[in-house]
Amino acid sequence: MSTDLQFERPLLELRAKIDELKKFTEEKGIDFSEEVEKLEDKAQELEKTIYGELKPMQRVQMSKHAGRPTTLDYIRGLTTEFIELHGDRNFRDDPALVGGIGRIAGLPVTILGHQKGRNTKENVFRNWGSAYPEGYRKAMRLMKQAEKFGRPVVCLIDTAGAYPGAAAEERGQAEAIATNLITMAGLRVPIVCVVTGEGGSGGALGLGIGDRVYMLENAYYSVISPEGAAAILLRDASQAARAADLLKLTSNDLLEFGIIDDIIKEPLGGAHRDPDNVIAGVKQVVSNTVVELSKIPVDTLLQMRYDKYRSMGHFTETTIE
Repeated sequence: MSTDLQFERPLLELRAKIDELKKFTEEKGIDFSEEVEKLEDKAQELEKTIYGELKPMQRVQMSKHAGRPTTLDYIRGLTTEFIELHGDRNFRDDPALVGGIGRIAGLPVTILGHQKGRNTKENVFRNWGSAYPEGYRKAMRLMKQAEKFGRPVVCLIDTAGAYPGAAAEERGQAEAIATNLITMAGLRVPIVCVVTGEGGSGGALGLGIGDRVYMLENAYYSVISPEGAAAILLRDASQAARAADLLKLTSNDLLEFGIIDDIIKEPLGGAHRDPDNVIAGVKQVVSNTVVELSKIPVDTLLQMRYDKYRSMGHFTETTIE
């Protein structure tokens, strides 16, 4: 099954034509080097045009690309001596949310994140990265464990949202996420969050309260997915692109609003074009931040965290006479 995105197709077709000419040259011995050079120049210009001016919905599509690094890919790249831990000690283990202990920059850390699959079979097992309440309770258990032993917490966010099914609601989905928000707000260790792909709704926010919050360039972070907003608010599921424009969900939007602290750049064409380089970039940012935050006294860190979230948004006070 092709994972090509619709807006990329003109470029991919041009690349295919270049490859065809090169193959014909090798097989037939006819020199098409001049034509290939012209097409290569055209492809580079088209690449800059397509990826240099991505619309919000196109970035959303990029964030969902099956080839993007998953949380386990990042964990393998960021940590050494990683040990995965399982279960919420209440109901079951949730494969949609993984976590464990490893070392980053020589420091022991607890690292958590939503985990998607590479194919249909893996996605069914991982529930497409949409965690149940037991996933968030597992995360809370590991965060409280990290607090007990003084380990920084790193959260990697990549979910369209928490699982909205009846079973999840019966087991207290909203309560589990709300408890995580309260826990993270007062957790007495540094917390670093990175939105690596999709950052949808409360499912993302359940791992999103951090001292530093970063986003990959082509990730999105929003109270609702564009598709959900189109269906519910605009009453027309085909209006997802318009909803994406209205939601202001791109990394540039959120940096401007002060919701995130910085953007981690991706290669032209997205993280799936060069996963190793992207993972290395995330590792550098996370490592530097963990070291920086670990030097701040806990009470000062908590006050800074409080101030960070208290200052978000704007309001006015009026007196009713």
